[in-house]
Amino acid sequence: MRRMSVAYVYVAALAVSALLSLAHSVTHCAFAGGGTVSLFVAFVILAVLAEVYATRVPAYKWEISSSIAICLASVFILGPYLAVISVFLSSLISELLLRLNSEKRGSSGVIQIVFNVSQLVITVTLAGLFLKAFNRETLQLIHPADIGLAVAVFAIYLVSNLSFVTGVIAITENKSFLQSLGRSIRQFFMQYLALCVSALLLTSLYTISVWHVFLALFPLTLVHISFRGYVKLQTEARNTFERISQLLDARDHYTAVHSVEVAELAVRIGQEMGLSQREIEQIDVGARVHDIGKVAIPDSILLKPGKLTEEEWVTMREHPVTSAELIAGIEIYASVSEAVRHEHERWNGTGYPDGLKGEQIPLISRIIAAADIYNALTTDRPYRKAFSLEKTRQMIEDMTEIDLDPDVASALIRVIDAMPAEPAVPRIIPTPESVEA
Repeated sequence: MRRMSVAYVYVAALAVSALLSLAHSVTHCAFAGGGTVSLFVAFVILAVLAEVYATRVPAYKWEISSSIAICLASVFILGPYLAVISVFLSSLISELLLRLNSEKRGSSGVIQIVFNVSQLVITVTLAGLFLKAFNRETLQLIHPADIGLAVAVFAIYLVSNLSFVTGVIAITENKSFLQSLGRSIRQFFMQYLALCVSALLLTSLYTISVWHVFLALFPLTLVHISFRGYVKLQTEARNTFERISQLLDARDHYTAVHSVEVAELAVRIGQEMGLSQREIEQIDVGARVHDIGKVAIPDSILLKPGKLTEEEWVTMREHPVTSAELIAGIEIYASVSEAVRHEHERWNGTGYPDGLKGEQIPLISRIIAAADIYNALTTDRPYRKAFSLEKTRQMIEDMTEIDLDPDVASALIRVIDAMPAEPAVPRIIPTPESVEA
């Protein structure tokens, strides 16, 4: 409750600051001519469209919008005052349009609108103030020093924008502000840099004529549309493969959440080990499809109620290779295909398919393997009941430096120690595979 109170004060402070900036801009703005008016209107319309059709990147739970290029170009071409008004109008209109079909229409929706509009207005204000500190109302990019100044303004915009967003997340979720800010900058730096270059292109064309700017708006729009389509295709591919994995879980008489449970635990292990957000996301992506190769395993083997013969084990041990081959051609899985292939390798080299040993095994594979083993130990099988949390913990310790990486096992034990004493409802997973599988 106290964190939410602090968050409300934070948003209120941003809103007051934004209103003061807007009032100051309205009283000091001036249009240089008809071309400037047309450009102002075009920037507002394009920024609205960019925000309404922003591209959400599910892996990062973040949105990328080409409106950043429009905002920066507004500062460089229109000057700080008109830029503030332009950003206020475009962000407010886009927020209202986005809320038309949104469930957040109550007080929480209003607060979100206030925050989103205010932080953008202040971000542009800070970028404009930096420009005015060098006695520039606008920027024409005629001299090399102008480009350096433009890059500095971009840096102010980037850090300010991410700081405001990261700040509210740090307050409400009790996360480290500096770590979250650094992670956000690293994750999206190249995308932001590309949008900065787009803003510089718009500004350079403005030095020729205002109408040349409109020529550059079309390729910028096409880039936005193509990137949106690319992300949508990648997202649909990921959703399809994860759905196949869930169907395989059901076919294998799992509760249809085995892959999800393994992924969630693997992510917790990665977090406990202090891995980067990028590595944790790779763990999540890989774990959700780690058993997809079982689609090639016959029912007579996969659903066999008893122990498998050695010949049947040969077939069963092919599934991680099949899993890796199935996902290798999809770009979103390209970085984890090898990890999926080696998920059944063991620390002492007795695993499959390649008998890798120790640190020869990819770290992601070692983490997914630990989560998979825990999931197997804590579920009922036809030939045994699920082990208790205490017994599972002891077995994990016994597997350390034999089946499991010591560092991964240690992180898993810390995660286990933070769990409730026993799960409220036992999970029943009748499968022919032993822990090894």
